[in-house]
Amino acid sequence: MTTFRLLLALVEAHNWILKQLDVNNSFLHGELDEEIYMLLPPGLQSPSTILVCHLKKSLYGLKQAGRQWYAKLSNFLLSHKYFISTFDHSLFLKHDGNHTTTILVYVDDIVLTGNNPMEISNITNLLNNFFHIKNMSDLTYFLGIEMARNTTSIHLSQRKYTLDLLKDTGMLGCAPVPTLMLHTLKLSATKGVPLDDKEVTTYRLLIGCPIYLTNTQPNISFSMNHLSQFVSKPTDEHHQATMRVLHYLKNAPGTGISFIAKLLFN
Repeated sequence: MTTFRLLLALVEAHNWILKQLDVNNSFLHGELDEEIYMLLPPGLQSPSTILVCHLKKSLYGLKQAGRQWYAKLSNFLLSHKYFISTFDHSLFLKHDGNHTTTILVYVDDIVLTGNNPMEISNITNLLNNFFHIKNMSDLTYFLGIEMARNTTSIHLSQRKYTLDLLKDTGMLGCAPVPTLMLHTLKLSATKGVPLDDKEVTTYRLLIGCPIYLTNTQPNISFSMNHLSQFVSKPTDEHHQATMRVLHYLKNAPGTGISFIAKLLFN
């Protein structure tokens, strides 16, 4: 996520091209480097019950599938003069004079950006010919984050993620509140009635899901970090404070952060 946000800042500061690619059936491209056998799939007729399938290529469901797909993609990019960042192995870069092209990979979602239109067009065509790209467009959605770009800024938000969170917790119709926590509230590990095991599990889910929202809503970081200190033995007071965070999110689910070129240059 740090690499992704850094890339977006560079894109806006230098007005780079920003594209997204989605590989079709990515895990099926992986090459196996060991012998793997599997039971016959349902519906396949066989004259013997002891026969099994010998896999020649990677398959969805294999523990090795993700690793083999990454190996296939990285070898392809390395063969076209890209190199892997030593700080983030999901980031591939290519420098050609004053031109820079970067590729950020998360499983089969690829973010392609840079200031060299010819190289971006070339590598897109090569990837499409080799892996069959099913979606090539301007970047608008990545890792649950929605992006809206205009001539002066890039705005990031997680509106859909927020609404899904409220729906899953039964809080979609809750009344919004303007503040995260009451200024008189002082939480501690000893105050309140301890939750039972089922309620503790629910509390931990309520803490874990909103933490991902801090990527675009840093204003909730303090509250979520404070509440996460009580996940081992939460009480009803901690639960009430967590529910207030959901009420706050309902107030403005589309709240986010913006990268503004003028501010970045300054």
